[in-house]
Amino acid sequence: MKLPVPFIQLPLLFDAEALAAEIDAIEESHWRPHPQGFPGNSMLPLVALGGDPDDEGYAGTMQPTQYLRRCPYLSQVFASIGATVGRSRLMRLAGQAEVKRHADQGYYWVERVRVHVPIVTQPTVRFECGGETINMAAGECWIFDTWRQHCVVNDATRSRVHLVLDTVGGAGFWDLLGQGRPHNAPRAGWQPRHVAPVAGQVADFGCETVNVPTVMSPWELNSHFGLLFSDAEPHANLQRLRAATQRFTRAWQGLWFRYGDKPEGHDEFRRLLAGYFAEVRPLSEMMRLKNELNWYGAAQTMIGRVAVQAEKRADSQRQQRMGDNG
Repeated sequence: MKLPVPFIQLPLLFDAEALAAEIDAIEESHWRPHPQGFPGNSMLPLVALGGDPDDEGYAGTMQPTQYLRRCPYLSQVFASIGATVGRSRLMRLAGQAEVKRHADQGYYWVERVRVHVPIVTQPTVRFECGGETINMAAGECWIFDTWRQHCVVNDATRSRVHLVLDTVGGAGFWDLLGQGRPHNAPRAGWQPRHVAPVAGQVADFGCETVNVPTVMSPWELNSHFGLLFSDAEPHANLQRLRAATQRFTRAWQGLWFRYGDKPEGHDEFRRLLAGYFAEVRPLSEMMRLKNELNWYGAAQTMIGRVAVQAEKRADSQRQQRMGDNG
């Protein structure tokens, strides 16, 4: 999700040692390589599709995995965020390893905030985003702008372990964000609330059940295009691209009010979508966004591959894993 600043610290502070003790009780054999195979990166699924740690999908009902159910305090951390939870993991970055510079793109990332709670870390771990660099201390709670270019470097010998929680938010979460502290704001007078562990209490929290459209509504479509155009670098074709996009979104709205997401309209939506991307490709394939992404490529991953349900959703899911790290 695009944020007004690169990093925001939420007003929560957790007992990192208690969290580390719960994690240490999970056998090393349950950790698995990062889905994209980045060297030195490994993960442990905590919330997954159907609660299945082997399912890396993002479309459907999310539930806690067996690993999260074994960690009462970790579940309390999830509940304290006050949010509807999406796919979430423990992310481990080995010593002398890195997460390479990138910006997250794809439908999954447009509306989701990525929450980081450092559990095992050290002062030399550097998290860079949008030209700013910070160290997230153990037990703190941070979000960052995944739409900007970002990277992580662990130049120590000890592994870094973070809870990485993806969420579209919720009433409690946005209240917390309103009390948050931008990374460059003074700490004086700002005090996070300590969330102490409650022994043996496995906390409940809400998880996503609806997360991918059968057919994207015209309001969501316009919201995504709004982001793409607001971040577009100046280009000679920009006016023509806007005009073509307006014709497309108006036609999409007409179909939506005729069919909604009913199956009998899917073929017409697909033809309209394919025609639009064929028209705008020569206009936009050389256009760039402020975050250094290609305009046409970002539009394809955010809209083109998910605006109408594909016959093989798994193919679309694989595309959405682009940038799935940190």
